[in-house]
Amino acid sequence: MKIARYEAEGVVRFGLVDLAGGKVREIAGEPFDRVQATGIVRRLDEVRLLAPVTPGKIVAVGLNYRDHAREMGKAIPEEPLLFLKAPSALNHPGGEIVYPAQSERVDYEAELAVVIGRVAKGVSARDAAAHILGYTCINDVTARDLQMKDVQYTRAKGFDTFAPLGPWIETDIDPSGLAVRCLVNGEVRQDGNTREMGATVHRLVEFISAVMTLYPGDVIATGTPPGVGSLRVGDEVTVEVGGIGALTNRVVAPFPAH
Repeated sequence: MKIARYEAEGVVRFGLVDLAGGKVREIAGEPFDRVQATGIVRRLDEVRLLAPVTPGKIVAVGLNYRDHAREMGKAIPEEPLLFLKAPSALNHPGGEIVYPAQSERVDYEAELAVVIGRVAKGVSARDAAAHILGYTCINDVTARDLQMKDVQYTRAKGFDTFAPLGPWIETDIDPSGLAVRCLVNGEVRQDGNTREMGATVHRLVEFISAVMTLYPGDVIATGTPPGVGSLRVGDEVTVEVGGIGALTNRVVAPFPAH
């Protein structure tokens, strides 16, 4: 099933998406426990889709596709390379990516995102699936020049609007062979597959949960395939993950200083 978070009549709700019917069926509360429909149905075009969760943390994985490591001129890590994106970077489907004044190169990075559904601490790869609610798309937007300057990733990946997430969570999918693409203004820039990841989704849950407890709603960004490149103000960037859907955002100029 596809679980969306959306705003309708000024209130934020969760619901089950019926793409064929163009509808969303409201559910009671949050989707981490038992999903129960309220009976309220709305048309998809009448609601505003939001990022499907509000994560306490976004745990990202660097250089998890071998070809991407090579294009960045970096060694392939022996273990997953972890970093955190600020929860305040969260952005919504259709939201604007603000090009920061501090940067001269902002890149797209299309990725499969894992949404945690149950508390995970010291979970084995074998048991990881039971702790996953589902999967969605994420764009790990990066100020590449600042990443190179700072060496570590906090500033480059932490700007407000730099974590578009959505459009919904797909709960019934095998993450081991999904197409991951990025399009800029309709032109394909990245075209990879999760089978090319160095560490699988279940291995990532095992590795990360041995370091930090993962809570319901936390997100793992699993790395990006080769083909990363720069964005310009006015660009429309779309992340597509097979079996899930498409996440589209537009790049805008920085807001005037007050």
